[in-house]
Amino acid sequence: MTIQLRTRHPEKAKKADSVIPRKPKWIRKKKVDGPEYYETRRLMRDHNLTTVCEEAACPNIGECWSKRHATMMIMGEVCTRGCSFCNVSTGRPNALDLFEPGRVAAAVMKLGLRHVVITSVDRDDLADGGAEHIAQTIRAVRHQNPGTTVEVLTPDFLGKGDAADVVFDAAPDVFNHNLETVPHLYPTVRPGARYYTSLRLLDDAKRANPEIFTKSGLMVGLGESLNDVRQVMDDLRAAQVDFLTVGQYLQPTPKHHPIDRFWSPEEFAQLEQIARSKGFLHVSATPLTRSSFHADEDFAALKQARQRAIANGA
Repeated sequence: MTIQLRTRHPEKAKKADSVIPRKPKWIRKKKVDGPEYYETRRLMRDHNLTTVCEEAACPNIGECWSKRHATMMIMGEVCTRGCSFCNVSTGRPNALDLFEPGRVAAAVMKLGLRHVVITSVDRDDLADGGAEHIAQTIRAVRHQNPGTTVEVLTPDFLGKGDAADVVFDAAPDVFNHNLETVPHLYPTVRPGARYYTSLRLLDDAKRANPEIFTKSGLMVGLGESLNDVRQVMDDLRAAQVDFLTVGQYLQPTPKHHPIDRFWSPEEFAQLEQIARSKGFLHVSATPLTRSSFHADEDFAALKQARQRAIANGA
């Protein structure tokens, strides 16, 4: 009997291969593991949880898991979108697991997390895009871990009406939705998304609850210019976004969107300086910055920055 293995990216199968350039020295990371790394992995397996750390091939997984920090990816491991940069599997997802929120909460407790980041695949197959499931996960984590702050990285809920309000009502401490790239690259990088829909979602989150910290992230190296990135920063500030992350795009396979170029550490330092000058409360801009990398330290910095702004009458 021949077993047919599912293709992770069927929408990319017929695309021509592109050469993946050699990573510069500032991108390469030494392998980090140890007892805590393997304990984190065991906990994820024992609780039947998916992590974006693994599914997205994050370069920081060794460092994070060695500190018992894992970012859970809920609603399955199959996404209904086919973004050209993303390593998460694409296809038809399974039905939602109604017990998943409780398992996430239990894993958070066993990991001893003070701050947890919960992300998800896109679920365009669901009437609410998975909003209620995300809200239930927030509530479950809070119930079992009353001292833990919760950050969610959500889909865009495109075409789902007011579904995002369900997530806003659950009052996560941080609401994150990544713009990922600049507007003119959306047709090739995020063909299933709309730039201004994503921007409006972030604006709606802040309007729904001004106490929520809002956050968004960009990748560079896809074909954008510095002026393109400046304009996205202005758009995000107009939407009152508090926290911006900027990292280098790394091409997962030859079938994925090709790397245009590697931005240097000096250019990332310039991006951080520009973003801070535009009024973001907090900025993380380095080649290996990812949405949930050092999220607990970043959340503490966000709170301190807000307190300073209030003290200064901003």
